Amino acid sequence: MKRRNFLLTSLTAPTIITAFPLKNAFGQSPNERIGIGAIGVGGQGSGDTHSAARFGDVVAVADADLRHAVNIKNAFGGKPEVYQDYRKVLDRPDVDVVIQGTPDHWHTKINIDAALAGKDIYGEKPITFSVREGQQLCRVLKETGRVFQTGTQQRSERCFQTAVELVRNGRIGNLKRVLVALPYFNTIGGPFATMDPPAELDWELYQGQAATCAYMPQKTHAIFRWWYEYAGGIVTDWGNHHMDVALWGMDMETTGPESVEARAIFPNAGKADCFNTPDRFFSAMKFPGGLELFFFATLHEKLLYGVNAPHSETSDQEKEWMFGKDCPEEVLNMDRNGIMFLGDKGRIFVNRGGVYGKPVEELSENPLPADAWRVRPSGDHMGNFFDCVRSREVPVAPAEIEHRVITCCHLTNISLRMGGRPLQWDAEKEVVTNDDEANGMLERKQREGYQIV
Repeated sequence: MKRRNFLLTSLTAPTIITAFPLKNAFGQSPNERIGIGAIGVGGQGSGDTHSAARFGDVVAVADADLRHAVNIKNAFGGKPEVYQDYRKVLDRPDVDVVIQGTPDHWHTKINIDAALAGKDIYGEKPITFSVREGQQLCRVLKETGRVFQTGTQQRSERCFQTAVELVRNGRIGNLKRVLVALPYFNTIGGPFATMDPPAELDWELYQGQAATCAYMPQKTHAIFRWWYEYAGGIVTDWGNHHMDVALWGMDMETTGPESVEARAIFPNAGKADCFNTPDRFFSAMKFPGGLELFFFATLHEKLLYGVNAPHSETSDQEKEWMFGKDCPEEVLNMDRNGIMFLGDKGRIFVNRGGVYGKPVEELSENPLPADAWRVRPSGDHMGNFFDCVRSREVPVAPAEIEHRVITCCHLTNISLRMGGRPLQWDAEKEVVTNDDEANGMLERKQREGYQIV
C-alpha cells in the first residue's frame, strides 16, 4: 500500500450505513423511520439536515431566519413544518432526534432543552459557549440518558484515525510535543452600520443570551463567528476540530492542560461596531507528564471568510511578542493547517488533505499488530449517531470528551483576552487556580428569558 492510499480528505470520506438492531429506543422496527427535527438550518445546519435525512424523515424545522427554514421545507418537498421558535419543534411527539446547527451562542441551551424534552441530539461544534455550559450539558445528558453526538466530523475520517492510532501505538516513540495549526483568517472589518432587520428574521430571538443590540447583517450568517457576543472566533471554530484530534492522539480526552498562556493580535483594536475576535494568536499549553501543546494560527496560510480586506502583515516585533523569543522554528514556519505530533523517534502530520510521515509510509510493510490500540470504528459521522440512537451506545464524539476539548479553546480565549496572562488549570475541579478574574470568565451572564436550565 502506497502513501497516497492513506491520503483521505473530508470530501472523499466513504459513506458507511450499518445495520440497526431490531428495535430502537422508541420501539421502532427497522422499517420505521426516525422523526427528525432540525433547528438552525443555514450553512452547516443545512448540510447536517440533508445528511441526517438518509436515516429518517425531516418532519419539522426551525430557524430564527425563516428564509433558511423555508429553504429546507422546499428541499424536502414541502413536507416539514416550519417554525421560528425552536421550542415548537421540541414539543412535537413525532420528533425523535434533533439536528442542531445554530450559531454558537445558542448551542448549549437548545441542546439542553432538547435533552430535557426527551430528544437525542446531533449538535454542531463548538459544543458550548463557555466552560460552565459544558458542565451543565454533561450533567443533563447523564441525567436524561440522551444520545449526543458532536459535529466534529474529523473523528470519522480515516486519515485522522490513522494518525491517532500510530501515535497511540508508539510509532513515533514517546510523544513530546503537539502543534495545532489553524489558518490565518483575516477579521478586519467595520465599523458596520446598523439597520432594521429583515422581516423574515426574529432579531430578538436570534440574539438569545447575547446582550441586546441594534441589528447589523454582519452579526449573522457565517460571519457571526468574528464576534465574541456570538462565538469564539477561529479559536473555537476550526480550533475545536483540530484540538479534538490533538487530545485524541495525546490520550488526554478526559483531562486537560495544567497551564495555558495565550496572546493574540486584534486587527480592529477594540473599535466599536467592528469584528472583535483576533485573527492571529499563539497559545502554549503544558499537559501532565511534561507534554507540550502549541495552538496557533499560522502566518503562512492566509484565507478569507466573509471579509474582503487584505491580511495584515505581522511585524517582527509582533511575532516576538505573540510567539515569544524561544518559539520553535516549526511553529514560525508552519505553512498549512493541521496537527503535527512530534515524538523522540519521528513525527506525523495530519489534516484534511491526508496523513504524512515515515510511520505512515512504512505501514504497509509494518502494519499495526492485531492487539494494537484502535480507534472506535466510524466511517460516517452522522451514521454513527443514528446507529447509537437505535442501540443506545455512546457515539464517537460524545459530550464528555468534546467538553474537555473545547475547554482548551475557551481557556485560550480567556488568556488572550486578558492580554496574555498565564492561567493555572485544575482539570479535575475545572477551575483556574491563580486568577479569580479568569474564573469569572468561565461562564457568561444569563440574559433574562434565555437562561439555561
